[in-house]
Amino acid sequence: MKFLNDLQPAHDLTYNDIFMVPSRSAVVSRSGVDLATPDSVGTSIPLVISNMTAVAGKRMAETVARRGGITILPQDISLAALQDMVSRVKRAHTVFETPITVDVNDSVSTALALLGKRSHGAAVVLEGHRPVGIVAEKDCLEVDRFTPIHQVMTSEIVTVDKETHLDSVFETLSTRHLGMVPVLDGEHLAGVLTRKGVLRSGLYTPAVDPDGRLMVGAAVGINGDVGTKTRELLEAGVDVIVLDTAHGHQERMIEALPLAVAARDEFALRTGRRIQIAAGNVVSAAGTRDLAAAGADILKVGVGPGAMCTTRMMTGVGRPQFSAVLECAAAAREAGVEVWADGGVKYPRDVALALAAGAASVMVGSWFAGTYESAGDLVSDGEGRLYKESFGMASARAVQQRTRHQSAFERARAALFEEGISHSRMYLDPHRPGVEDLIDSIVSGVRSAFSYAGAASIAEFRERVIVGVQSAAGYEEGRPREVSW
Repeated sequence: MKFLNDLQPAHDLTYNDIFMVPSRSAVVSRSGVDLATPDSVGTSIPLVISNMTAVAGKRMAETVARRGGITILPQDISLAALQDMVSRVKRAHTVFETPITVDVNDSVSTALALLGKRSHGAAVVLEGHRPVGIVAEKDCLEVDRFTPIHQVMTSEIVTVDKETHLDSVFETLSTRHLGMVPVLDGEHLAGVLTRKGVLRSGLYTPAVDPDGRLMVGAAVGINGDVGTKTRELLEAGVDVIVLDTAHGHQERMIEALPLAVAARDEFALRTGRRIQIAAGNVVSAAGTRDLAAAGADILKVGVGPGAMCTTRMMTGVGRPQFSAVLECAAAAREAGVEVWADGGVKYPRDVALALAAGAASVMVGSWFAGTYESAGDLVSDGEGRLYKESFGMASARAVQQRTRHQSAFERARAALFEEGISHSRMYLDPHRPGVEDLIDSIVSGVRSAFSYAGAASIAEFRERVIVGVQSAAGYEEGRPREVSW
């Protein structure tokens, strides 16, 4: 990456401060851009879902992995719950979407409670293991909530066999004006396909492990028995380990990293597969070098840019994210490791600029909180607008969950020192209510940015991209207007 006219900025920069200059390009189409990440994780798009309790769960993990990214499950959940989540992700099909299912004798209230869990907008009604109907929200309106589903479902359903070619499935969906079709393996339900899902299957390469199963990561805190926790996660089947704490450049992290590395190396010796270890967060070259020397393969960069984070306002600590990624990525290259840019992204342009600064992938949290697939429950604000509650991982809500096994006194004392927002409404965008809709927007923007730079890969983009520094007025000039002046 170069600055326009070899400018050397006198101060640190955020993503809003930066613009990209188009270069002579031989990239004919953005569809020819390869977004496979250089961090050896195995993802085909540079998106990592942050280990936020309100965001990362099994639905998010399988959906994002199907489109090429990876989700990091939070460190605050029990081992049993995590093992169940990983198992469910690994069992999920790489093409067929996981259906919402209800029994033919369930009530309408059961269906309504489940329909918000996926973006399909409908549930498959089963009698035993056999699909016998489809029920959508419109079918459940103006009826008693205890009405059996078989009284309101659509019983004349179209199904396709699991071996049916996707082109043929799309033709069926289009000609029959269907939003979703169940996929059968014999008489058993194998999954569902939607029109957009079929199209996406031809545009994205799933992130899969060596056995062809969808990938998922998990986080480990730096306190307690780090080695044992790491071994448990590896045995559960996770594909990347993230050692996570707000202040990664500290002695406890430097002591914990070798314990995780030792557990990883023992696992690699036994299984032949070396899992990447990410650690952070840092914002300086010194922090990057120290954690790389302690064994991290990937450094998480970012202190304070997250939407739910109050660290900068509470403490004054942090660093503008573009400059932090730029410096840490340069130090990482010297150490032979990679960085993930963690936080501060609000638009596709920010993801592209993080990659320009040297990130191998970009971590997303609150941006994806307001989607069907995030871990929270879907709520209406009384005016018909749907939202989910999000909260920071240092907030009172998160601290309460993290310290639930401590004494009442210790929990109360910890609660005095929380940082971060405990309750925030993340509204679903009516035009992009699902995480895949947001991924489409991000990937489209990033691919276009690469084509403007004349780059067909992340490595080429890093080399070719030219950026400049703009004023707030320059940034405002580039924003589209949804209404007239």
